[in-house]
Amino acid sequence: MTPQQKIYALFGGVFVVLAIATVVGRALAGRASEAQKETIQNLNDRIDAWWAMIAIFLASFLLGRTATLVLFALSSFYTLREFVSLTPTRPTDNLSLIGAFYVLLPLQYLLIGLDWYGLFSILVPVYGFLLVPILAALAGDVNDFLLRVARVQWALMLTVYAISHAPALTMLNIPGYEGQSFLLLFFLITVVQFSDVAQYVSGKLFGKRKIAPNVSPSKTVEGLVGGGAAATLLGAGLFWITPFSPLQAAGMAAAIVAMGFFGGLSLSAVKRSMGVKDWGRSVKGHGGVLDRLDSVCFSAPVFFHLTRYFFAA
Repeated sequence: MTPQQKIYALFGGVFVVLAIATVVGRALAGRASEAQKETIQNLNDRIDAWWAMIAIFLASFLLGRTATLVLFALSSFYTLREFVSLTPTRPTDNLSLIGAFYVLLPLQYLLIGLDWYGLFSILVPVYGFLLVPILAALAGDVNDFLLRVARVQWALMLTVYAISHAPALTMLNIPGYEGQSFLLLFFLITVVQFSDVAQYVSGKLFGKRKIAPNVSPSKTVEGLVGGGAAATLLGAGLFWITPFSPLQAAGMAAAIVAMGFFGGLSLSAVKRSMGVKDWGRSVKGHGGVLDRLDSVCFSAPVFFHLTRYFFAA
């Protein structure tokens, strides 16, 4: 099967599954009791978000690698804006924010397009780390200097550096897997998002023991174990689109699930510390873009480097 045939087979399978899920979800909504309505509505919102996500992925695949990079660059832009909007800043932070939005962000994605891994891997954690305090110092405001600089640095690492590792999968050179790197991106996003839905459903059905009730009351041991196991099995079943064996694909999926869970938990802690529930209102039923990509922020870098270390030339 050629790479294109694999992609079309994948999209076809996903469309069938989503169509079935949509019909079932709408049927459940029509029969739901008053106590069940919120849960069923949340599930249907997640299914609708999947439709939008798959449509965007199909469009980016058809339009090519540049479109994929633009898509993720825009995602980084919106998530960075959401993060900055909810964290206190001062007018004197504008210079460092300009550097973050209009210098470091586009340059990070340009380096992926140029296949320049060396500079891509250190741009934000080294040069961005140094540039932000320089620009903040030039603004001349010393009030809460360390705290303000750290917020911008953290925002850059999370929304630009971490998220950019997802499309960076397309620049990996894996022997015998040439021309198929887009499938690794599909694998990552599919496992992350399926894990999110599966953990939600498993938690609602069987959840009793809360993992961190003060951080995220909806996350339970049963939800993590049940949803994580389902996503790991899905990853193993998708081995044929990857350079991994079934066991290796299961291991990669388990790593994605674990890091995705910790990403969601960590960013929930950030939100709780600021007294908000969501990062924004861009996605119906799910808050902001960062609410949908919080798991990707933690899982993408780990998956990228595991794949690069063990499989890339």
